[in-house]
Amino acid sequence: IAETHEAQTGGGYRAFLSFTDGSFRAKVLSARGATVRDAWENALDSARAYLKSHGFTARYLKADFPGGIRTIDTAKLLATLKDIQWLDETLNSFFRFGIAFDDEFKVALLEQELNGNRILDAEDADGIVMKRMNSYLAQQGRDALEKLPDELTLFSCRGYINDEGECLALNYEQSGDHGRQDYGRRAIPDIDLPDSLRAIANKNIEFLKDSMKEDGSFVYGWRPCTDRPLDNYNILRHTGAVWSLIDYYRDTRDASVKPYIDRAVDYLLKTDMEYTDDGDAAYIVTRKHNEIEVGGNGLAICMLVNYMEVFDTDRYMDVCERLGEGILRLLDPDTGKYYHVLYFGEPGEKDFSRKDPFRTVFYDGESTYALCSMYRLTEDEKWLDSAKIAVENFIENDYEKYRDQWVAYSMNEITKYADDERYYAFALRNVQSNLKIIRESPVSYHTRMELLMTSFEMYDRMKREGISVLYEQTVFDEKAFIDTIFYRAEYMLNFCFFPEYAMYMANPSRIEDIFFVRYDSFRVRIDDIQHYLGGYRQFVKQYDRLAEYR
Repeated sequence: IAETHEAQTGGGYRAFLSFTDGSFRAKVLSARGATVRDAWENALDSARAYLKSHGFTARYLKADFPGGIRTIDTAKLLATLKDIQWLDETLNSFFRFGIAFDDEFKVALLEQELNGNRILDAEDADGIVMKRMNSYLAQQGRDALEKLPDELTLFSCRGYINDEGECLALNYEQSGDHGRQDYGRRAIPDIDLPDSLRAIANKNIEFLKDSMKEDGSFVYGWRPCTDRPLDNYNILRHTGAVWSLIDYYRDTRDASVKPYIDRAVDYLLKTDMEYTDDGDAAYIVTRKHNEIEVGGNGLAICMLVNYMEVFDTDRYMDVCERLGEGILRLLDPDTGKYYHVLYFGEPGEKDFSRKDPFRTVFYDGESTYALCSMYRLTEDEKWLDSAKIAVENFIENDYEKYRDQWVAYSMNEITKYADDERYYAFALRNVQSNLKIIRESPVSYHTRMELLMTSFEMYDRMKREGISVLYEQTVFDEKAFIDTIFYRAEYMLNFCFFPEYAMYMANPSRIEDIFFVRYDSFRVRIDDIQHYLGGYRQFVKQYDRLAEYR
């Protein structure tokens, strides 16, 4: 280590040590020395003394050695923070450098400390929220900073983590004004990806199980920076989380998960399903807003069909028929458009009046995929014919512009039963026209991995069955498609709470190895987990075939 670090800080070298037993935010100590080895030994002595005096064992120990040091005007830092945007949203948590507030690094915060405590904020006059920073410094036993200097020092680190006995080097390369998004995390070689992703998926499934309450609902999510639960609930996202549990059972046959699945399905049907007055149709009701969203029916059908296929039962056949009828009543047979939202009525009443013709494009794909699933289950042509009407609307109105994974699910499914060249061409266009934006997006956009992988399943089926269409021959770029899949699979690891990320949050053990959304204060939510698992599950399943294409 000593021979690889040459960055000096104020005439000497600096070493940081972060450690925690997993139950609290990491304690961070730093020390200076005339050499890197001196700095390391001094920091280690301080850490040993702290551990001895506080009487606990460090489960994780992380070492950081500053490098890549440069100064920046405080005012320019604010401009830099405001410059980190995606779709007009400022993304302060994507700034990946540490900040020292003096030349000697007496007051210096690692990048993970800054982001784990929400200290950076472009809306603040200086870009740094002094109240949060001083509160954190006090928690760490450090002196408060009275005011910001005119200049700040940005730095990155070579980092190493002792993960319960295994020492891992962390990514340290940086670039640009904002830093790389894989900075500070372990590298996982392509060859190890499938096994690593299976292990991570298992941890996320356990998280979903642990999040389930006795009544079958979930704790909706957490704010890791503060370890506070999200107080909202969305029954559509509940349904998607159950779908993930069913897929996990399909892959592993782990019997321990089935009671959780049954409990969550019962919650959905007993709490949020209502029949129309004639009894022929049913809808999933969002109680909070007293409304019915067509996508709720779509997701419920997809989940229940999946359940019946996996557990080889017709237990929910009648329910699915009625939920499907509910979708058909909201599908315009002339235009292929769905009416999105009905008003359910006040408590004790049933209204079912029309409220909102359009809410989100996701409902269209969810509903169409549900109709295809109903055809797969029943072979009743009415479901397939209705799905075709909806797909015509997708094609006519250029639905590829929405980059919607549910449209990809629909197209993959319907092309199994309807041999129409336009369907294949549209499905491929749904990928090809979006490859650049999917690859270059700095945020996780985990649903896009589902879009890629579901489209790959269809494309691979075309190749295996000798199906070729003009768009595929003349426009579709197979190499860019496969490269983007591998790129996003690796990039999305930046949004997993490996210990080197989790240890700087309020309760590391709760979120270790769990997927998060960085652009919303590192949010952990059941539907985010669903979509990460959905894309990665297909990636692992198809990995060998993908490698052949590559």
